[in-house]
Amino acid sequence: MMGWTTLAMALREINRNKMRSSLTALGIIIGVGAVIAMVHLGQATTNDVTAQISSLGQNLLMVTPGTRTRGPGGTRTAATPFDAADVKALQEQLAGATLAPSAGSRQVVVYGNANWPTTVTGTDNNFFDVRDWDIAQGRKFEASELRSATPVCVLGKTVVTELFGDEDPLGAKIRVGKLSCNVIGVLQSKQAMMGSDQDDTILMPLRTFQRRIAGNWDVSMVYVSALEDGTTPQVKADIEGILRKSRRIAVGAADDFSIRDMAEIAKTVGNTTAILTILLGAIAGVSLLVGGIGIMNIMLVSVTERTREIGIRLSVGARGREVLLQFLVEAVVLSTIGGIVGIALGLGGSLLATQQLSLPFVLVPEIVTIAFIFSAAVGVGFGYWPARKAARLDPIEALRHE
Repeated sequence: MMGWTTLAMALREINRNKMRSSLTALGIIIGVGAVIAMVHLGQATTNDVTAQISSLGQNLLMVTPGTRTRGPGGTRTAATPFDAADVKALQEQLAGATLAPSAGSRQVVVYGNANWPTTVTGTDNNFFDVRDWDIAQGRKFEASELRSATPVCVLGKTVVTELFGDEDPLGAKIRVGKLSCNVIGVLQSKQAMMGSDQDDTILMPLRTFQRRIAGNWDVSMVYVSALEDGTTPQVKADIEGILRKSRRIAVGAADDFSIRDMAEIAKTVGNTTAILTILLGAIAGVSLLVGGIGIMNIMLVSVTERTREIGIRLSVGARGREVLLQFLVEAVVLSTIGGIVGIALGLGGSLLATQQLSLPFVLVPEIVTIAFIFSAAVGVGFGYWPARKAARLDPIEALRHE
């Protein structure tokens, strides 16, 4: 019963000074809202980057000639491109994986009066599996087309849009550089990868690209997909051993090729964004402490203003702990209200921001719960000293207060 009475008195005092109470809760509102918004935006960014990397393919390794120095400004050292012997060695000796050799270049493609610069990649049907890329219309390459270097191609959605608009591209002939190519399929659309449009591409048989466009037998990249989760490190080690032998790299000499593990890249990016999210959340959390100090200051002012009231209550038999509880409840109610409003604003702000940035909104219930509990704890922590000061007032001195 006493608890409800104390809560009612606390709400009455808060309602009596609406403006001051609102300004007091503002610090908590900003703090909780900022923490929730920052954490949710960080989580949305992490999920988006991870999804983009995963869209390249499952358990994917990308093997390229040359080595790359680490860091954002890393440069690639020149090396002899892979040749048919390197690819054959991998195909025959590498177990537990699917391989897709490829070579590519930028070309201008033409259909009627429309033209478009795009990336043209020569590869085989394993490409669709290792890159986890389905055909939306038409078909893949036939075995005879792969063997005989037939000029056929599969278009990405962006190329279809730029060249054909709403027209059906299947069966049409386009010019790729100087090569006339028959369109046999259209790829399923994929999301952008680090700002790069994956749909802006054309695929054709590897031999067709090598003979009719590149004019050489070089292979610029080999996509390798481990068939089972957890086997990627072993497959990576096997690739290193096979290529060192195939490319006759002496014992102790550095590799003249590099292997990028997309799972490791995704993990690294995820860890980096998680750390940034924690830092941003911690910075935003400072405003919660500022809000707590604001609550303490206002409660001290309230104790001073209500000294005579406190003296009267104590002189008619109220116990010190009842006075302490009343002021403590006022502080907790203020911080809790601020926490609830802050949660609503934080979630609403992060939802709006993710929509504007085209990021997936990810609700993190744990952060919402922690923010709410922390806001209530701020009320207890910063409200205790003013409440304790009120409870320890001498009734006689309090009644004399002007």
